[in-house]
Amino acid sequence: MADARWLDEREAHVWRSYHRLLRDFGGALDRQLQRDAGLSGADYALLVPLSEAPGAVLRMRDLGLEVDWDRSRLSHHVSRMEKRGLVSREHCPDDARGSMVRLTEAGRGAIETAAPQHVETVRRYFFDPLSGEELGVLGRAFDRMLARLDEDADGGPPAR
Repeated sequence: MADARWLDEREAHVWRSYHRLLRDFGGALDRQLQRDAGLSGADYALLVPLSEAPGAVLRMRDLGLEVDWDRSRLSHHVSRMEKRGLVSREHCPDDARGSMVRLTEAGRGAIETAAPQHVETVRRYFFDPLSGEELGVLGRAFDRMLARLDEDADGGPPAR
């Protein structure tokens, strides 16, 4: 471990702040969704791509790819949402083994109720504290970080 590139004080502060931001921001979003719409963050994560899909329907596997969930987690959560009337499952016309997930009217109503306050919460805690210049810097930094992750995921150079 002698050759490890340890974080300096400034880097350690930024890293800890980032982790706290993820935790606290996620918690604020979850509390807002529960309070204003009776939805969990996971519910909302699935309702968004369904509400944006043509016909409000997606193949189960495509929905899983959208939210980056494994099949088991997705199946269990869709079952819970189905029991609450937010979504319905249908047979896939192209693949007898596959299934489709459709947003119901209740699901559409839930996301339409949740979305305005949700975006306001995102603005309040994520965008409002930043100046236009800071937002530009943050956007460029995120783009570079994501590019590095994509590069390494695609078999690029190994992490140092």
